Amino acid sequence: MYCEAPRVLVVDDDAVIRQLVVVNLELEGFEVYTAVDGFDCLERVRAVAPHVITLDVMMPHLDGWDVVARLREDPATADIAVILLSARAQAADLRRGERLGVDYYLTKPFDPDELIGVVRRLAAGRDQPV
Repeated sequence: MYCEAPRVLVVDDDAVIRQLVVVNLELEGFEVYTAVDGFDCLERVRAVAPHVITLDVMMPHLDGWDVVARLREDPATADIAVILLSARAQAADLRRGERLGVDYYLTKPFDPDELIGVVRRLAAGRDQPV
């Protein structure tokens, strides 16, 4: 368990969704940072050192799939827990997330309580089942 509040980086190009996630996490005591797209996420991840990243899949310029692949390729970021948030819920998308090493796949619209529970469990330790 962390002595400090777990840090979460919320990445979504939709400002409304981003703010919804931020508000729900902050109300639960998480330290929350944001990024507006995949490039912004990759730039901010080192400065923020998040315990968990919530990541939209469909974003302009660099999508969530590519972001996860880059995070997993870099030893400095490979162990950060990643939750994909997406409207895409086909079996192929879920398998792709699994292959890339995503920790949890949550489809939009999502239940804020479920998101909070998953973030809490992942922040507590990646070895715990979600």
